[in-house]
Amino acid sequence: MAKKYIVKLSDVEQELLKSMTTSGIQRVRKVMRANILLNANAGWPDQEIRKAMRVSVPTIERVRQRYVEEGLEGALTSHRTTRKYQHLLDGAQEAHLIALACSQAPTGYRRWSLRLLASEMVKKEYIEELSYGTVRNVMESNELKPWLKEEWCIPPEQNAEFVYHMEDVLDVYHRPFDPKRPIICFDETPVQLISETRQSIPMQTGHPARYDYEYCRHGSANLFMFFAPLLNWRHVKVTEHRTRKDWAWCMHDLVYQHFPQAERCVLVEDNLNTHSPAALYEVFEPAKAKSILDRLEFHFTPKHGSWLNMAEIELSVISRQCLSGYIPDIATLERETLTWKSERNAKEATVEWRFTTSDARIKLKKLYPVIHLDENVKDSLPIKA
Repeated sequence: MAKKYIVKLSDVEQELLKSMTTSGIQRVRKVMRANILLNANAGWPDQEIRKAMRVSVPTIERVRQRYVEEGLEGALTSHRTTRKYQHLLDGAQEAHLIALACSQAPTGYRRWSLRLLASEMVKKEYIEELSYGTVRNVMESNELKPWLKEEWCIPPEQNAEFVYHMEDVLDVYHRPFDPKRPIICFDETPVQLISETRQSIPMQTGHPARYDYEYCRHGSANLFMFFAPLLNWRHVKVTEHRTRKDWAWCMHDLVYQHFPQAERCVLVEDNLNTHSPAALYEVFEPAKAKSILDRLEFHFTPKHGSWLNMAEIELSVISRQCLSGYIPDIATLERETLTWKSERNAKEATVEWRFTTSDARIKLKKLYPVIHLDENVKDSLPIKA
């Protein structure tokens, strides 16, 4: 008969485990082991604990054994280096699990969870019993990672329009530095204005920072990003809207405020409906609109090719470093972005762009149209040496 390890907790140990399960700051596995010990101490059979906790019986037996042999700390601590799973899957069962994880989640669920996968495997009778810990172990060791997703704009294949704009932008990026014709990348992104309804409590000794779960939305704002990679310079302009008028004033600021000495600003920007030179004539007098246009040289990225705009990289940096928390109003947004811009300019941070037209013709070959020449045309072409 297999050994039965009896759990008898002292009053102090029971209070410690109860506080651990309700604190909300402990790891999930540690809370799970604490609940197993509390239920075992209350006299629950292993089968009842299994149903309540949705873990396997071997897991419960291991927790019991470690408590008896190693004490409370040993029962709560992971033993990853020496742990041996008693309930592993064979090849066919593992294949069923991976196929299930790659399929659409059941109705009512947006994605598969470890517990849901374990439950579905038993429901489909692929296996008699399965814990979510075994599912985690199998998924981590498998080369396929069904939970990973990557957002990417995929351009259509063999698209001459895409290729034209891409090579045009790539050629601009490899021009030598010319102070009279600075290269400026321009992009924009919306920002949601959100505030907390109650003041959060800062971190104190023995307590983490605490905040309420209620938030209030205060509309949105827009960030316009100017980035000159060869000058290690960027500027962020905060506006309430993203309209043709806002874009026109950005071009005005670029020409008259940021680069008044430049003969012409070489501008790289996305191909959006608001980025139209005609918008200048909607905002300014014809003479002034024409004077701004005469000092701008436009180069538009292709549709589904915004990754070619280096200003998008800067927007990604500011989103991670400055905009990851909640910002309640435009005044706070302007203050935060101004500090970020000043510090990043002081560090002379920039982007080292190394992707060339030659690289594009190799790595993105499928985007280039396939040319089929007539025999008469082929005969008229010069013979290569």
